[in-house]
Amino acid sequence: MIKKHTLDNGLRIVMEKIDYVRSASIGIWVNVGSNNENEETNGLSHFIEHMLFKGTERRKANEIAEDIDNLGGQLNAFTSKECTCYYVKVLDENIKEALDILADMFFNSLFLQEEIEKEISVVIEEIKMYEDSPEDIAYDKLAEIVFKGSPMAYNILGTEKNLKTFNTEKVKKYMEDNYSPSNTVIAVAGSFDEEELIKEIEEKFKDWKNKEVYQQYIESPYQRKVKGVNKDLEQLHMCIGNRTFGRHSKNYHSLLVLNNLFGGTMSSRIFQEVREKKGLVYSIYSFLSNYKNTGIFTIYAGMSYEQLEEALRTIFKEMASIKKGNITQAEFNRAKQQIKGNYILSLESTSSRMSAIGRRELLYNEILYPEEVIDAINTVEMKDVIDVAQDLFSIDNLSITFAGNLNKNLNIEEKINKVLGEKYEN
Repeated sequence: MIKKHTLDNGLRIVMEKIDYVRSASIGIWVNVGSNNENEETNGLSHFIEHMLFKGTERRKANEIAEDIDNLGGQLNAFTSKECTCYYVKVLDENIKEALDILADMFFNSLFLQEEIEKEISVVIEEIKMYEDSPEDIAYDKLAEIVFKGSPMAYNILGTEKNLKTFNTEKVKKYMEDNYSPSNTVIAVAGSFDEEELIKEIEEKFKDWKNKEVYQQYIESPYQRKVKGVNKDLEQLHMCIGNRTFGRHSKNYHSLLVLNNLFGGTMSSRIFQEVREKKGLVYSIYSFLSNYKNTGIFTIYAGMSYEQLEEALRTIFKEMASIKKGNITQAEFNRAKQQIKGNYILSLESTSSRMSAIGRRELLYNEILYPEEVIDAINTVEMKDVIDVAQDLFSIDNLSITFAGNLNKNLNIEEKINKVLGEKYEN
């Protein structure tokens, strides 16, 4: 049973008690991410996530780490386009101490300028790490195209130029402007005493004053493009994508099934056709990045430069085949079973259960039980999947981004446009 409790200041608490485990996971979820930023503040949501680990009025940075290790726990955080989460997983006997550490970081971080300057260097190194990953380069470029004109296009890490402008005043102001009880959820899953934990949370968070926080969403027109990034690489790394709908769409679960049967597993269409039967790539898969109001469907493929055209043709032919309704009952059923199996298996830890209820409450203001998700997948019909494919697999709307050695391998963009211009619907 998932229970919800709201404090007087608007802070929501969602809790799922699991009596047969000995651990508990707590997450503080804040509805702020790169989608809340502008050109000057891009990167601040993620940077604040880093800074909360750099020392408080009560604990130095090393003492935060030591206190969690003394509990035998795990402490971490992440930032996405839509939210920031600080979370801890501990033995149930240590949940009170873990909450104290989280609350201390959340309310009492010092944001010292000397620590900010050190962490700027750390995040710049993080950016460089991603710049060494061709898959990430191609995907980030695709997101820039698909969401151009909207903050959804921003890189979560920000830019080196922006990072170098961050200081104590700027960091504190951004946090004060964007962190509020009304846009925050505390999620708990595992073994705990419900009444006692609510009292502990209320004691630590009741004095947090609520204020209105502006939640921006800018709808921008999508215009497909082909764009490359020059990197000295032996392989060509390519992303093919199209903008799609958000998680509230009635077609969301049909999209999940389409993604799974098209490129989500080793038995999927493009893995079997492009890799196994034709040997054109080493790695190929499709995935979804769905948000509250929008999303991206992406196919990633890594290949030799010589295989580009034939790999693209094969992918496009499979898209056309799906649009015509060429889906077998066996692959349709297999895709649904895969999604249900992966979903249920993903809930087999307290941290994943905490994430599921925290994210759902934060972004959609609802409690969703696993049985409801399974029912939604079961009700998807083959016609629903084909209908989604009719729109999503429109060749004329596909953007393609790639990372590779463009000095040694000329005319890559020209080759892509040539294949894009061929007919696949006959």
